[in-house]
Amino acid sequence: MEQKTCFVVMGYGIKTDYSTGRNLDLDKTYRNIVKPAVLEAGLKCIRADDIKHSGLIDVPMYQYLLKADIVIADLSTYNPNAFYELGIRHALRPHTTIAIAEKSLKNPFDLNHTVIRPYEHLGVGIDHEEVLRFRKELKETIQEILSDPNVDSPVYTYLQGLKPPFLKEAAEIENVTYIKQSLSSVLEIAEQEMNQKNFIAAKSLFQVALNIDPNSVFIKQKIALATYKSENPDLLSSLYKAYDILQTLDPDVTTDPETLGLLGAVSKRLWETTEDKIWLDKSIFFYEKGFYIKNDYYNGINFAFLLNMRGNISDKNNAIADYILAARTRLKVISICEALIENNFESRGDKYWILATLEEAYFGIGESEKYNELKERAQSMLPGKWERESTEKQLDKLSIFLQNSPLL
Repeated sequence: MEQKTCFVVMGYGIKTDYSTGRNLDLDKTYRNIVKPAVLEAGLKCIRADDIKHSGLIDVPMYQYLLKADIVIADLSTYNPNAFYELGIRHALRPHTTIAIAEKSLKNPFDLNHTVIRPYEHLGVGIDHEEVLRFRKELKETIQEILSDPNVDSPVYTYLQGLKPPFLKEAAEIENVTYIKQSLSSVLEIAEQEMNQKNFIAAKSLFQVALNIDPNSVFIKQKIALATYKSENPDLLSSLYKAYDILQTLDPDVTTDPETLGLLGAVSKRLWETTEDKIWLDKSIFFYEKGFYIKNDYYNGINFAFLLNMRGNISDKNNAIADYILAARTRLKVISICEALIENNFESRGDKYWILATLEEAYFGIGESEKYNELKERAQSMLPGKWERESTEKQLDKLSIFLQNSPLL
């Protein structure tokens, strides 16, 4: 008997839930909950980045949406691709579709009559007890709907008498021509190269991944990051190239904080390299926009730093405005970081950066006692030398700006 198939519709990597500002690691959801539940239920589990293929990813994706025995759609972070693919599945099949989402998702109006099974993330990760609970629930749901399928598509619920479509002489999914490596394996190797600072090799691998999934914002972001980190053939050329890549992500209208953060970082380096003030203003714009969209410490602390940098070269009135806004921004950043520390801090992978950001924020507002306390705590969680070097370099520059403050 041929093994049944479950196709999983969801994003991959760490995504931002814009409604809450939280980062969710969807790969952890897939690896720890969804895939084990599907396998325990006796089905073959396939996610889009597991598909090995040549040409566009759309062909096998649409085939799976039509032919898979079960489709699980994770709608967490309001992923537009997941909503779109769920809609396609609802149009193609009257039943055997399961919608899930992290519990913070507020159901859009059109899904009010669709059952969305919730699970809970704690920060980026997921609590072990929650993994076991939801994995069991998902496995039992799969087994139940396979044994007794009921109509779960609103299309077939409201358009009674509608018949599902079928493909005439459709090729089997397994007969699609595949390349040797799947998207997930290419991305995994590319990340390993990034961690080893082999940025040129990483960029080439991310480019291969983009050929497989040409519409992926995530992969384009990674290519831009690897490009400017590579400093190939020289720093200035790599920065301009990275900026051009990020322009394809609609920087003037995007609300993606990762894209905005990258644009801020590249523009900052361009300012430091060229001393052309237009890049400083661009960097401030991107970091400010990213901070107010996501309300995160990374964009916030960089926004404050650059305000002091600009204030240091501006006339007195503009300098005063920038320095006051920088101080207010640091107060907001302190509030954000302290909230993160109070909420499952030990489970986070960015503990050093949260503490180092608090350290810089207290330094920036002149609270030396808190600064020294946070410095000691940050150093106790130091993952490597380069992180501390980066922090000290930023603090040295900030010290000079603060000494020249127009508020003194």
